[in-house]
Amino acid sequence: MTDLPAIFSELKSLLQAYAPPLIPKMDTEHSFDLWSQKDLVIEGRKRKEVYFAGLIIQKSYVGFYFMPVYVETEMQTFFPPELLRHLKGKSCFHIKTLTPELREQIRTVLQSGFALYQQRGWV
Repeated sequence: MTDLPAIFSELKSLLQAYAPPLIPKMDTEHSFDLWSQKDLVIEGRKRKEVYFAGLIIQKSYVGFYFMPVYVETEMQTFFPPELLRHLKGKSCFHIKTLTPELREQIRTVLQSGFALYQQRGWV
């Protein structure tokens, strides 16, 4: 699949599995994100929300932003090789083509990230 709106829609359906308890702050035809809204103290700082993941359609790719990697930097070592090829920076994946294998890898990464947020008490 190379149609960006179709890729966005497929990935959005994966993220929507976590709402609720996560809440979208942005939900348009070109962007979607999920947040945990809970009073927390993280590294000594009070927070009312924590970003989990998001999507945005760019000119030539769908950006998939995955914040749990900032919580557990070793999590990046668990990314499958096919998914790692799309990583640009630390937490942004540029998805230009969505294969069934890549879709499953993203689903698995989302499950792991959500479990990490649950373990931390952020959800």
